[in-house]
Amino acid sequence: MKVVITIQHPAHVHFFRHVIKALEEDDHDVHVFARDKDIALVLLDHYDIEHTVLAGKANSLSGLARVQATYEARLLHETMRIRPDVMTAIGGVAVSHVAPLVGARSVVWIDNEGAQSHRLTTPLAHVVCTPRRFRDDFGSNHVRYDGYHELAYLHPDRFAPNPDRLREYGVTPDEPYFLIRFRQWSALHDVGQNGFSREAKRDLVSFLSNHGDVYVTSESSLPEEFAEYRLPVPPHLVHDLLAFADLYVGDSATMATEAAVLGTPAVRAQSFAGENDMTNFLELAEYGLLYSTADDRDAVERAKYLVRDADPETFARRRDRLIEDKIDVVDYVTDVLVRTGRRQEVHNKG
Repeated sequence: MKVVITIQHPAHVHFFRHVIKALEEDDHDVHVFARDKDIALVLLDHYDIEHTVLAGKANSLSGLARVQATYEARLLHETMRIRPDVMTAIGGVAVSHVAPLVGARSVVWIDNEGAQSHRLTTPLAHVVCTPRRFRDDFGSNHVRYDGYHELAYLHPDRFAPNPDRLREYGVTPDEPYFLIRFRQWSALHDVGQNGFSREAKRDLVSFLSNHGDVYVTSESSLPEEFAEYRLPVPPHLVHDLLAFADLYVGDSATMATEAAVLGTPAVRAQSFAGENDMTNFLELAEYGLLYSTADDRDAVERAKYLVRDADPETFARRRDRLIEDKIDVVDYVTDVLVRTGRRQEVHNKG
């Protein structure tokens, strides 16, 4: 069976890397195509995943539209040559458009309710997969599972943080330290949204630096005033760093979820947080693993509270309960792709 996987974000590399290995071990022919986004290509190289780059970076909404058009055109060209049985991606705009044109079936993975890009994807996708409590309904091709994207690489069966890997880069896992993530709001689903203001960032970093080491990661160039807090570890060790952190604070949806499923106290500030927030975040809040707010000042105050009062054992118990309730996402993803692709194989042979 021929499988095409597309990557447009660093988290997509993590989501698919164990799936790629499982498919290749079962002798399936896997082709990976990527967009140059943040550190996605660095991670693909680190994990020795052979890939083809289809498009570069975008620095504006109009630039994003041009990059997306280039990406889809080149993906169509490549897949006409490969003739895959199944194509898959997170979000999956390009995959859902290209797959019908090359006689393939498409499987898209979505976990963010309300994104306008879903209107471009779900009507054409053959299978739409979401977490169990996902609010939106995409019709008869919509299937749900008990898990999150982040459990495809941070489930304890897949990931064991290693303190020695951090010590090699000067991080002391036994001493207090905090991880902060500032993101760039330039994706298609980010229009009109925002996270931390410059003033809130300064207050947050100032407070945390008085209680331990502070490490800041940023999707865009790190402002000079925060340069001294730049991450000391390479990108592939960020999850080790996150696992041993005393607190995570940021305006990144992905890293907030990663912190929560690792049992690290987490605070997220995004303008769309609230009663109609993504159901993943609402559920993680119910487990007591994540605090989300639309108010960046509220986020800073919650971070201060957690530094003073968070109990690591309490968060570990909450995380254990979460893991007991969820599935092995890698096995599920692999099974869905194989079943979907084999259906197409039969169709093609017929």
